[in-house]
Amino acid sequence: MRAASAALRLLCLAAGLAALPGSVFAQTAPAPAAGTPAKELFGAATGPAPMAARSIGFYSKGCLAGAEALPVNGPGASGAGPLWQAMRLSRNRNWGHPALVDFIERFAVRVPKVSGWPGILVGDMSQPRGGPMRTGHASHQVGLDADIWLTPSPGRDLTRADRESLSAVMMVRPDRLDVDPKSFTPDHVAVIRAAAMDKDVERVFVNAAIKKALCRAPGPDRDWLAKVRPYWGHDAHMHVRLFCRPDSPDCRPQEPPPQGDGCGADLAWWFTDEVLHPKPSPTPSKPKPPLTLADLPTACAVVLEAR
Repeated sequence: MRAASAALRLLCLAAGLAALPGSVFAQTAPAPAAGTPAKELFGAATGPAPMAARSIGFYSKGCLAGAEALPVNGPGASGAGPLWQAMRLSRNRNWGHPALVDFIERFAVRVPKVSGWPGILVGDMSQPRGGPMRTGHASHQVGLDADIWLTPSPGRDLTRADRESLSAVMMVRPDRLDVDPKSFTPDHVAVIRAAAMDKDVERVFVNAAIKKALCRAPGPDRDWLAKVRPYWGHDAHMHVRLFCRPDSPDCRPQEPPPQGDGCGADLAWWFTDEVLHPKPSPTPSKPKPPLTLADLPTACAVVLEAR
């Protein structure tokens, strides 16, 4: 056991990962079978790797050491309920790099100041050790992504059952060409703008119809719009992504967004038949095989096995 522990510590050093003071590495579990999907391995981890905080790899191919849990409730705001509430607690995905937790905490304080929202509802962040998820996301793997519902907090404490059963409100019309004016309001513009204006935010992903509505928003300040990018599936929440952190040299950044506010031809493409009414392919493509541990950065094996 001592030899195994020493060998694992050497592997940590080789990978550049430092354990937190006082943490120990138990004897390693049997190696997973070759080809075991990484989502099964990381999805089974119930707690964080006891290491210094570090995002490893790319947002859609990596892992997370030293994750911090977002408290399920934020502090109260003058009797209006918690400033934030974590949703879908059964998924155990309210983990992130400490910088992500810090962002959510300060963003939740900011939101009531720029809108009529009493607080925010936070969806998936990352798993305790990051990595691929069994369901729902290709990204969210390095602890720097968070889904924030475009439904404001109801201004009261939600029960655990509420957090599992309530659904986010759809912001997009059934024809997908624009937002639903009954749901999408100037407060939504202010909240999304506040997220994009944060210095640590690298991208904010929303449905293309939401991006179109933001492009129509009045005001001379349009620089923040460059960070807001259209993407499939984000019609009831915004996906906030932070820049790689200084403590994470092995975190691979995303390419900078294109120049401009993103309200021109590239946005118009999202409303073409090619996107809205795609023709079925005559030869259906084979699904991609799931990522395995061998597909991830080498250090992710250490993160997975750390005790």
